[in-house]
Amino acid sequence: MIHIKSEREIARIRESCRLTVETFQKVEQVICAGMTTFELDHIIEAHIREHGGRPAFKGYKIGKNVSPFPASSCISVEGEVVHGIPSKHRKLRNGEIVSIDVGIEYEGFFGDAAKTYAIGQVEERRARLMRITQEALHRGIARAIVGSRLSDISHAIQVHVESAGFSVVRDLVGHGVGRKLHEDPQIPNYGSPNRGPRLKEGMVFAIEPMVNAGAADVKTTADGWTVITKDGQPSAHFEHTVVVRDGEAEILTKGL
Repeated sequence: MIHIKSEREIARIRESCRLTVETFQKVEQVICAGMTTFELDHIIEAHIREHGGRPAFKGYKIGKNVSPFPASSCISVEGEVVHGIPSKHRKLRNGEIVSIDVGIEYEGFFGDAAKTYAIGQVEERRARLMRITQEALHRGIARAIVGSRLSDISHAIQVHVESAGFSVVRDLVGHGVGRKLHEDPQIPNYGSPNRGPRLKEGMVFAIEPMVNAGAADVKTTADGWTVITKDGQPSAHFEHTVVVRDGEAEILTKGL
């Protein structure tokens, strides 16, 4: 069931998203070549906790056979699509792209966002992958309005990505967000238009295209979390938390 939030609830989610945006702004002050992903995660966690939030990913569980996620952010480098585990042994290098995903609980409500960064100067193909993925996110957001159907978001993302010669990951989806980090509905990044539930004012979604430079196929590594491209090609990930509105969606994580 898709929960329609009251304006009071949306105001609380907005506060969590404000802290999420501020956390990304902190990332942009420090991210550089030579930094380990562990160091970056430590800075992210410190910023969240210093401002009264809780890193929503830390300790997150997906099943009995996989250890809870051990870090405060997902940091996925190059061919890692999502859920990369920060490591003391992984230094960022010039020419790489790195996707950072942060979820925050603040006073009982969640915000969720992701952004892919270029480390130093990256080759044109990687830069274009990032640009197309970000554009696809905004094409999807443009359809998150009263009167659309859920698959209109998915279709807009898929068309933009595939017309650029890239692939949308099909095994991972966006989602509702609010009192829980992951709520109904699931929001695929592909699909035919004009299907699924009609969107209503006050629905809150985390829309998050994950786009591969090569094929769409992905697999999960032995750590049980890190999702990588099967062909080793780079991947990009952008995400905003948005409210369905009449006329134009409201981006609660605007300013990443």
